[in-house]
Amino acid sequence: MTSLPARVDDDTTPDAETSVLPRSGWIPGTTRIAFGGDYNPEQWPRAVWLDDVALMREIGVDLVSIGIFSWALLEPRPGEFDFGWLDEVIGLLHENGIGVDLGTPTASPPAWFWSAHPEARPVTRDGVLLGFGSRGMASPSSPEYHEAAARITSALGERYGAHPAVKLWHVHNEYGAPISESFDESSVRAFRVWLEERYGSLEALNTAWGTTFWGQYYYDWAQIDAPRTTAAVVNPAQKLDWARFSNHAILQCFVRERDILHRLSPGVPVTTNFMATNCLAMDYWSWAREVDIVSNDHYLVAERPDNHILLALDADLTRSLAGGDPWLLMEHSTSAVNWQPRNLRKQPGELVRNSMQHFARGADGILFFQWRASRFGAEKFHSAMIPHAGTDSRQFRELTALGAELDSLADALCSRVTARVAILWDWESFWAQDAEMRPSVELDHRRQVETYYSRLWHDGVTVDFRHPSHDLSGYDLVIAPMLYVLSLDDAEALRVYVENGGVFVAGYFSGIVDGTGRVHEGPMPGALRSLLGASVQEFAPLRDGEVVRLSTGVSGSRWTDDLRLEGADAVAVYETGPVAGGAAVTRHRVGLGSAWYVSTDVSVDELRTVLAGAYADAGIVPTPASLDGVEGVVRRGDDGRTFTTWINHTAQDATLPSGATVAAGGVLVERSSAPATA
Repeated sequence: MTSLPARVDDDTTPDAETSVLPRSGWIPGTTRIAFGGDYNPEQWPRAVWLDDVALMREIGVDLVSIGIFSWALLEPRPGEFDFGWLDEVIGLLHENGIGVDLGTPTASPPAWFWSAHPEARPVTRDGVLLGFGSRGMASPSSPEYHEAAARITSALGERYGAHPAVKLWHVHNEYGAPISESFDESSVRAFRVWLEERYGSLEALNTAWGTTFWGQYYYDWAQIDAPRTTAAVVNPAQKLDWARFSNHAILQCFVRERDILHRLSPGVPVTTNFMATNCLAMDYWSWAREVDIVSNDHYLVAERPDNHILLALDADLTRSLAGGDPWLLMEHSTSAVNWQPRNLRKQPGELVRNSMQHFARGADGILFFQWRASRFGAEKFHSAMIPHAGTDSRQFRELTALGAELDSLADALCSRVTARVAILWDWESFWAQDAEMRPSVELDHRRQVETYYSRLWHDGVTVDFRHPSHDLSGYDLVIAPMLYVLSLDDAEALRVYVENGGVFVAGYFSGIVDGTGRVHEGPMPGALRSLLGASVQEFAPLRDGEVVRLSTGVSGSRWTDDLRLEGADAVAVYETGPVAGGAAVTRHRVGLGSAWYVSTDVSVDELRTVLAGAYADAGIVPTPASLDGVEGVVRRGDDGRTFTTWINHTAQDATLPSGATVAAGGVLVERSSAPATA
C-alpha cells in the first residue's frame, strides 16, 4: 500500500500537529460493489416510500445516502428534535436489506439559525454579506455554527450510532462548494491565530511574506487582515496563506463532526464527498488523511467531447488520494445535470460507460444523485435514477443493466489498480500560480495537466497522481506538467529518484518558487536547474495565437524559454519564434536515469512525439493506434486474479489483445484466474 502523504508545508515553516487516522478498510459487511444513490424521502409522501424501496430491491440497490439536507426537519427549533420520519425511513430500508449512508445535515443550516446568528453569515472578498435561501455552510470559523453543528451531529450519533442499517457516515456535503472562504470577523480573528501558530513571530511572517515590498511590514498581529479586495494587487504570499488557512478552517469543521461520530458510532467509517478535480479551493491531500474512506462526486462537462478522459483523470486522482485503497463514487448523474450552460443528456450507453470507468479505476461503490427526480427546487431538471419519465425509460433500463453488471463483479471487491507513471499534482502550487501579475495569462496549470494526462490516456498508460513530497521510487516515469511551487527538499528527492533510474519530465514554469512564493535564488528554474541541466535566461512568452516550429516537426504555442544548456542535450530546437535556434526540448542524463524539459506548449496529438524519448527511457510502450479510444485498466486482487475493464469510446467494434471483441460504445470485463498454488 502506498503510504499516506505527509502534511505539505513550505521549506521555511514548521509543521503543525495533525491527527493522522488509520484507514478502516472498506464499508463493514460489504460483499459486493455498492450500488445506489442519494435518497431524499422527505420530498415525497410516505406512500411513495414503499414503491421506492421495492424498486431499489428490484434493481439491486444496496446503499443510499439520506438526511444530507434535513436539518430544518430534524431540529425544527434549537435543541428540539423530531426523528420520527427518519426512524421510519431507516427502518424501512433496513427491513429490505438496503444499507444507509447517514448524512449530517450541516451543509444547510435552518432558517432559525440564520435568524438567531446573523454574524455567522459568510462574507465575500468584496464585503458582501451572503443571505439565506440557498445551499452552503456558514462561516467556517463561526463559534455559533460550530456549536449548532456539534449539537445536531451528536443527536444523530446518539440515536443511530449503533443502528445496524447505518454502514457509513456522510458528514456535510461537498465542503468548499459553493463557499470556500469567508471574510467575516470570526474568520479574520482565526486567521491571525493560525498565522501566529504557523510562523511563531511577526519577524518570521514578515520575512515569509516579503512585507518590505510596498511597505507592508506588520508590528502587531491585530494589524493583519484577510486579503480583501484592494486598490492594487494583494500580497501574493498573504493570499497563498489565506488559501491554506481557509482549507484548514473548513477541514476542521469536518474533523469536529468526525470525532463526535467516532465516539458515538465506533467502527462505522466516516467520510465526506470530495470534488477531486473540480474544487480547487480544497487541498485534498490534507483531507485524505482525515477521512476513513475517500469518496468523490463527479459530473461530466457535458459539452466537452473529451469528457470521458477528464472522468478518467478525476477517478485516477481520487484513487491516488485514497492511497490505492477502495474508494466510493458518492455522486454522478444518470444523464443531464441542471447547472451547466447547456445541459446535454447522456447518449445511449454513456451511463454504463461512465460508471464502469469509475469502477475500472478503483471505485468499489457506484452511487448517483439522486434516486428520484425532484418536482421542485433548484435541481428539478437534474437527471435521476428514476427520471420524470419514470421506470419505462431508457435511463432506468440502462440503470437496471448497470446494477446487474456490478452485481456480477462482487469478486473484484477490494482489488487494486497499479500504475507505472505518476503526474505531480499540488493544490498549493495551483493557488500560488493563480496569483495576479503572472508572466503570461496563458500559464494555465490545469490545461497542462489535462494535456499530458490526455496523451497518456490515448497511449493506454494508467496514471497515479502524487504530491512532489511523496515517495516516487515505485514509478518508471514521473511528470510535472507545470509545477510552479517546489521546495529544495522535494527537488533533491526528485534528483535521487532520477539518479536511481527514474525518468522525469518537467513542463515549463516549473520549480520557480518555494512555498512562500519566493523565487529560488539564481537563474530559473531554481529548484530544478541542476536536475534538468539547463537554466532559463529569460521567459519568452508568445503572442495570442502565435505558433513556433520545432526541429522535430512539432509546433509550440503560448510559451517559450530562452534556455542555456548546462549539461543537458537539446533534443529539439526552435526553428522560429523569439528564441529561434535555442533548445526547446532537452534531456539530461543523471545517474541511471534521465530528466527531460519541455519549454513550450504542445498539443495532445504532437505530445506523443515529444514524449517518445522519455517513454523509451522508461521502458513504456504505448498501445497500438488501433486501440486509441479503447480504454483498458487492470484491477488485481490479493490472490493474483485480474479484472481488466475495456471501454470502447469509439463508433467501431475493437479487437482486444486477447482476441475478444468489445462492441462500439460497449464495455467488457475480462477476468483471469488466480495463479496455481505450489
